[in-house]
Amino acid sequence: MIRFVLALLLLIVPAAAHATDAGWALLRDGGHVVLLRHAIVTGTTDPANFDISKCATQLNLSARGKQQASKIGALFAARAAPIERVLSSRYCRCLDTARIAFESEPEPFAPLDLLKTDPSEKAAQLTAIVSEIRGYSGSDNLVMVTHLENIMALTGVSPREGEAVVVEPQGDGVRVLGRVTF
Repeated sequence: MIRFVLALLLLIVPAAAHATDAGWALLRDGGHVVLLRHAIVTGTTDPANFDISKCATQLNLSARGKQQASKIGALFAARAAPIERVLSSRYCRCLDTARIAFESEPEPFAPLDLLKTDPSEKAAQLTAIVSEIRGYSGSDNLVMVTHLENIMALTGVSPREGEAVVVEPQGDGVRVLGRVTF
C-alpha cells in the first residue's frame, strides 16, 4: 500500500510542476486572463455578522496568506509576467491578496464576489465574469482575484488558495489553458 501511495505521489508531483511551468510560459507571453483564488485565510466561513464593507466581520488573510500573496507578486515579477489590470472581488481577503501581490489598488468588481445562491443572480454573475474575460484584449495579463466557488463554476477546476488558473473564452464559457501554484 505504501509503495502504491509513493508511486502515485511521484506521478502527481511532476505533473503539477509541468502544469506550473506551462502556466508561467503563458503568463510571460502576456495577453491572458488569470483567475486567481485569494491567498490562505484564517478560517473556513464568514461570520454570521458578515458585512462586505467591514473587514473585521469577514474571513481575512492569515499571516501565511499575507506571505503567500507577497510570494505571488514576487514570482510574477521574477518570471517577467506583465500585469495590465487587476480586478478583485470586494471581499477583503481578495482585495488584500491583490494589494499585497501586485502592490497596487485593484479595481473592485462585484461579479467576482462569492456566488449568489439564487440561480438567476448566480447566472448573471458568471455571465458578467465571462463577458469581462471575453472583452479583454490587452497585451499584458488581466488578473481577476476571486473565490474557489467562482473558479469551479467557470472552469470545473478546484484551485488551492493562492492558485492561478489561466483561461480564455470558449463558446459561452471559458477554457483552462494552464495553472500556476504558489
